[in-house]
Order: sequence, then C-alpha cells, then structure tokens
Amino acid sequence: MTTTHRPPDARTTTPVRIPIGEQWLHGDIGWPERAHGLIVFAHGSGSGRHSPRNQFVAGALEQRGFATLLLDLLTADEELVDSRTAHLRFDIERLARRLVTVVDWLRGRRETASTAIGLFGASTGAGAALVAAAARPADILAVVSRGGRPDLAGMALPAVAAPTLLIVGGLDTPVIQMNRDAMARMPGQVVLDIVPGATHLFEEAGMLERVAALAGTWFGRYLIRPVVTHASA
Repeated sequence: MTTTHRPPDARTTTPVRIPIGEQWLHGDIGWPERAHGLIVFAHGSGSGRHSPRNQFVAGALEQRGFATLLLDLLTADEELVDSRTAHLRFDIERLARRLVTVVDWLRGRRETASTAIGLFGASTGAGAALVAAAARPADILAVVSRGGRPDLAGMALPAVAAPTLLIVGGLDTPVIQMNRDAMARMPGQVVLDIVPGATHLFEEAGMLERVAALAGTWFGRYLIRPVVTHASA
C-alpha cells in the first residue's frame, strides 16, 4: 500500500536563485527560527525541489531544528532537454559540480558563512552528493542517502571523509548490493541501514517517516550546531 506524503506541518520557505554561469538554479530555503545547521537536498532521477517525498523529509528535519535547501540541480533549459532525453539526470559530474557551487555560494553569504552543512541525496542525487562531499571535505560534515546510488560516485568514493548514512528499502534488492559495493570503497565512517518492508521510493505507510527519523538522528550526531538566527535569503 502506498501513501501520499505531505510535510508534517505547513512549511514556510524563501525562494533563492543561485548563479550558474549565465543561468540560475532555483531553490527554496526553509529556516527554523533557531537552526542547528543547513541540509542541502540533491534530488534523484527525474525529480526536483517540489518532490513530495523530499518536501516531507525537509519538513521533518525543520521540526528537528535544521534549515533545509531544496533545489533543482538542472537549469530551466536543461530541464526541458532532460524531459525529452532523460540523460542529464544521470550526469553525476555535472550534478556534483552544481552541488559544489551551491556549497560555495552558501559559504559566500553572510547568513550561512559559518553554518554547518549536510547533504541529503536521493537516488542518483546520492552519487552526486558523495562526489561533492569528496570535493569539499571541510564544508560538508555529513551525508545521508535515501534509496541512493552511491556507486555512481565512482572514483570519488575513497576520498569521502564525511560520515555517511545509506538508507535502503529492504525490498530494493539490487540497490542494496550497489550500496554494499560502494561501502567497501569508502574508508570513512559509513553505515548501511536497511528498512524492512520498504521499496525503492519508501512509499509504504510509515516508511518515509522512518527515513526522516534516521536522517534527523544522523545529522544531529555529526553536524556542528552553532545557533543561527533567521535572515532573509
């Protein structure tokens, strides 16, 4: 049985535009009154910042005191191309470069210059998140993958220093093995948490709540938590 997921409570977000050359990435920042850190979401294949699943997890993390940034990793023009070809969503190097640009953008803003940053990656976005974590080890302090493809991080895996939690549905057999293969190449702290009874998208009743709880605990353990107050984006 599948369920329709909505954020635990109505979310209040601020739209942001992040420059990528002569174009822009569009995102939405959700910022609790006193945030412990900021979690950037890297969506999966064919998804985006409006994904109900990512919205749900973001809302749950905000309730636990984390700011969130949901964004589209492709520009508007690229989204049009990808809607026809479905190949840009698998361009892990491109997506990882975008995440690095986003992290650098956050570091360059007064409001987020010292905020602890974590990454939440889903599906192919998890591979991009790990490549970005390898590229910015001093800035990305923790990574969580939901139904992810960490194997797509390839040669970057041995360079990932951030503590990483890999969450996979117990019924998602091929992806379980892909995650185990990736773990074997990661020298840092990495944990595989298999959620019994869940499929790839965690659509079953109660499963996405479990993902949100696991992610919140992981980020709570590894993100530095300076108290920061809300500032307009």
